[in-house]
Amino acid sequence: MHTRSFGVICGLGCLAAGLWAVSLSAEDRGPAPAVGDKAPVFNANTDTGDLWQTEDRVGRGKYMVIYFYPAAMTGGCTKQACSYRDQAADLSGLDVEVIGVSADPVNNLKLFRDAHKLNFTLLSDVNGFIARQFGVPVTKGGSFKTTIDGKEIVLKRPYTTARWTFILGKDGKVLYKETHVDVPNDSRKAIEFLRGLP
Repeated sequence: MHTRSFGVICGLGCLAAGLWAVSLSAEDRGPAPAVGDKAPVFNANTDTGDLWQTEDRVGRGKYMVIYFYPAAMTGGCTKQACSYRDQAADLSGLDVEVIGVSADPVNNLKLFRDAHKLNFTLLSDVNGFIARQFGVPVTKGGSFKTTIDGKEIVLKRPYTTARWTFILGKDGKVLYKETHVDVPNDSRKAIEFLRGLP
């Protein structure tokens, strides 16, 4: 059975992203792609350690939700991930692939996926490159303690990204960009947007 250190997670949570660090300089990130722009090209390791490449997945006849979140296993980020997990059937019916991106190392993401039985891909953006390509604000990372299977562990990440959500069209262009994400309703809003497409 997986357990988490509730006090630590709720005390720090994903909201602590802005408290942990000083923002990197503005030149460290590019302009955010606007609706109608082609999505940035990038490669990253998944939660299983496999290589994920946009050239293999984006613009291949599926919609894609790419959401950036501050830190695996923390309160708000867990709530957001589980909402995407629980709405998998609705998303699949809309021909959508979901990708979660954070600066967590692969091992953190594996723990996150296993602890909450996540059913979509998590990407490890340990150098913050993907976030910067999308114009997502990046700050210095942090660490926190959590308990899994009765064992206390410390999860560290080099950077913390802001919480932004993008939806890409089947042609790989940005259809939707949300920079003020409503955590518990993020997946629902994405589904509503996709259902409203012509």
